[in-house]
Amino acid sequence: MTAQPAEIRLIATDLDGTLLRRDKTISRRTADAIRLAHLAGVQVVAATGRYPTTLAALLTPVDIDYAVASNGAQGYRLTTGELLFEETLPADSARAIIDFLSGHLDGVRFEAVADHGAVHYVQPGYRDLVTAYERRMFPLDYREADVDAMLDQAIVKLAVRHPSATPEEMLDVLTTAGLRSYHATTSGAPFLEISGPGVTKATGVARLAGHLGFEPHQVLAIGDARNDVELLEWSGIGIAMGNAVPEARAAADHTTASNEEDGFARV
Repeated sequence: MTAQPAEIRLIATDLDGTLLRRDKTISRRTADAIRLAHLAGVQVVAATGRYPTTLAALLTPVDIDYAVASNGAQGYRLTTGELLFEETLPADSARAIIDFLSGHLDGVRFEAVADHGAVHYVQPGYRDLVTAYERRMFPLDYREADVDAMLDQAIVKLAVRHPSATPEEMLDVLTTAGLRSYHATTSGAPFLEISGPGVTKATGVARLAGHLGFEPHQVLAIGDARNDVELLEWSGIGIAMGNAVPEARAAADHTTASNEEDGFARV
């Protein structure tokens, strides 16, 4: 049952395509809305596919202190740098995924994110698939490694790129493998994202909400992409952005304006 607005005490918001405009900034109207929510006793937290190390500079200026990162794999307090929880992808699951996709998609390349999201191990050739826009907006220190070295880590997330196949096409191929013990999704980024079994933004926000003392019916979630679907379904109220993909719209209770039209602030 959809919660009543008066019950909401926690707002969990996606970042890219939701809280952020296309230029990756937060509008004045949205920043004011976050401030007013906090004044009203409603906590605003981030729920994103991004890694914790990239979030503090973006979110602390608008007083967002908690984040669920890496598509639900991590909970983080930004002002203290405290890692609240972390779920990793089993190495045998990662190897099975790499072996399968390598055998079915010529040219596929992988990135293993380790050290709580701070280190990015990539196969040779992976960096060639990273766009100039990504290098400018999301500068990461990619370290080349072979598969054995990549898997000799606690993997927070596995990212998969291909010269021509879209993330959705790669996901379709992976689902034919019959593998278990992983969760794969897409976010609008040019790569497929793979986490540990059952790990989604919903599970991450559920853990963070519990840590902060909130129940599911007290959570309002806002998102736009496929990796927001489980969270929109789980939360007391789910809101899809006007620019949301069809899967997110179908999972939500309501739809707001787009991220360019301050959809978050309108909610």
